[in-house]
Amino acid sequence: MTDTKNAPLRSRITVEGLDRTPHRAFMRGMGLDDAAMAKPIIGVVTTFGEITPCNGNLDIQARDASQGISEGGGTPRNFTTISVSDGISMNHQGMKCSLMSRELIADSVELVMRGHAYDGLVAFGGCDKNLPAMMMAIVRMNAPAAFVFGGAALVGEWEGGDVSILTAYEGAGKVMTGEMKEEDLAKLERVALPTIGSCPGQFTANTMAMVSEVLGLAPMGSAMLPAVHPDRRGLARRAGRLVADIVLNGGPLPRDCITRTSLENACAIVAATGGSTNAALHLPAIANEAGIRFTLEDAAAVFERTPLIGNLQPGGKYFAQHVHRIGGTAVIVKELIRGGVIDGSTLTVTGRTLAEEVADAPAPDGEIIRSVDDPISPWGGVIVLKGNLAPDGALIKVAGLRVLTHEGPARIFESEEQAMKAIRARAYKEGDVIIIRNEGPKGGPGMREMLGPTAVIYGQGMGEKVALITDGRFSGASRGMCIGYVSPEAAVGGPLGLVREGDPIRVDCNARTMELLLPEAEIAARKAAFTPLPRPYRLSGAMQKYAAQVGSAHLGALTHDGNAEWPLEVPDA
Repeated sequence: MTDTKNAPLRSRITVEGLDRTPHRAFMRGMGLDDAAMAKPIIGVVTTFGEITPCNGNLDIQARDASQGISEGGGTPRNFTTISVSDGISMNHQGMKCSLMSRELIADSVELVMRGHAYDGLVAFGGCDKNLPAMMMAIVRMNAPAAFVFGGAALVGEWEGGDVSILTAYEGAGKVMTGEMKEEDLAKLERVALPTIGSCPGQFTANTMAMVSEVLGLAPMGSAMLPAVHPDRRGLARRAGRLVADIVLNGGPLPRDCITRTSLENACAIVAATGGSTNAALHLPAIANEAGIRFTLEDAAAVFERTPLIGNLQPGGKYFAQHVHRIGGTAVIVKELIRGGVIDGSTLTVTGRTLAEEVADAPAPDGEIIRSVDDPISPWGGVIVLKGNLAPDGALIKVAGLRVLTHEGPARIFESEEQAMKAIRARAYKEGDVIIIRNEGPKGGPGMREMLGPTAVIYGQGMGEKVALITDGRFSGASRGMCIGYVSPEAAVGGPLGLVREGDPIRVDCNARTMELLLPEAEIAARKAAFTPLPRPYRLSGAMQKYAAQVGSAHLGALTHDGNAEWPLEVPDA
C-alpha cells in the first residue's frame, strides 16, 4: 500500500507563498478563511441535474459528504459535471452521446482536480456511464478518493407484481402485437419508476455499483442501498470522513486497489449476478487508468469459471432493494470467496481487505442469492463468443436465456433506425439473424445501446426466436438472443461488414462461437473488395474528436493511454 501519511498536500501549491496572494483572495471571495485554507482541500463531484432520475438526489448526498469532510478535518469544495441519460437518449441519435459522455466526465473531473490541485475526492454517480467515468477519474488522479453510487429507485407495482422501466419498454412491443392495450401501457408508464434513483434491475448502473465495491473504490454496503433510503445521508458523511482521514493520516490510494486480481474479482461479481454486458467495456477502461491491459478475453476467462447465483432482473426475478434487504453486495462477495471464485485478499478504500469487509455478512437466502453449491447455472450470466464474425470477441448475456443456439439467415441493417423501422412493422420472421452494423465506437460514432430494438422484439414475443447481432452495445436491461460489442467493428473492416442479406449465421453459446457459414475463400474475397460504408453526414464537435480517438470495444473503447502520473514534475527550462 502506498505510504501517504507524510505526503505533501497537493493543494499547498495554491495557498502557500507570496505569489499565491491572488489565489488566496479568490478563496476568501468564496468565504474561506485562514483556518479553512490551512486544511486539506477535498473535491466533492456529482453529476447532479434534472436530466435523469438517477442523478436527482446527488446534490443532497454531496452536501452530506462535505459535512463528513469538515468533520474529518478537511475543507470541501463541491463541483458538478455532465451526465447523459441512457433512458431518454435511447433509440434515437442522442444515444451516440452516451458512451462519449464517459470520457468527457472522466476528463472534466481530471481537469478540475489538476487545475485546482485538490488533495482528495469524493465522487458520486448515478447513471450507467457516469459510474465508470467517476471510477476512471479516481484511478487516473490516484489521489485519496472514494466513489459512492447514488442508489437505485424502488420498484413499481402494477397488477399485483413488481415492474420497472424494462416493463415499460417491453410493453410498447406488446401493444404493437395487440397483447396489451395502449391505455394499459399508459397506466404502466405512470408506475414504472415510482421514485428517484437508477433503474432497479441488475442493469448497468447496479452492476457497476457492485463493481465499485468489489474493486475497493466504494464503501461496502453502498451499492444496493436504495436512493431514497435515509441511511444514504450517513453513508455520504462516512465517505467524506474516510477520504479526509486518508489525506491526513495515510491510507490506500486508488491504484493500490486496482490490480489484475481486483479486476478479475469485479468480473466475477458481474457474471455471478447476471450483470450488464457493458461491464466488459468499462472494466478495461478502468484498468487502463492504472496502466493494466485488461481485455475482453481476460473478462471471458473469469466469466467461464464463475457460477450464476443471483436471481436478478432482467434474467431473473429480483431487484436491488431485495438484495439490500438480505445484506447487500457483501452477501454475494462472501459466498464467492467461500467458493474460491473471488480472492478476498485485495485491498479496499478502508485499508482493510475485501474478505475483512464482508466477514460479517449473512449467508445467501437461497432465493434471491443462491449458494455456489446450488447455482442457477455453473457458469456466469455473461459470456464471450468468438469466431470468424468476431475474431476479437462479442458479448451475450445468457442469464435467463432458455435457447442457447441459433442458426438462420442474415437480415442486414446499416443503422438502428433502419432496423427499428422493420421491427416496428414486424417485417422480419422467426429464425432471422438481425444484423445492425456501423454502430460501433468509430462507426456510430459512440456505440449506441440497442435496448429499443431488443425490448420491442421481446415484447413482440420473438425474444428467443430471432438473434440480433451488432457492433453497438446493449443495455444491461436487454434480454434475448442479443449479441453485441462485435470486434472489430464493421466500420474498420470487421467481418460483420462483409455479411450480405441471406447469408447463413450460426450462434452457439455452448461452444462460445459465432460463425458466418461461408467458405473461407468467399470471405477472403469479400474482405479484399471491402470498402467502408460512407458516413451519411459530416461529423464535427465532440463526435468528430471521439471518432478520431476511440479504439476497439474489446479493449474498452479507450481514447487515451493510461497510467499518467500527477502532479507532473516539469524540469526548469
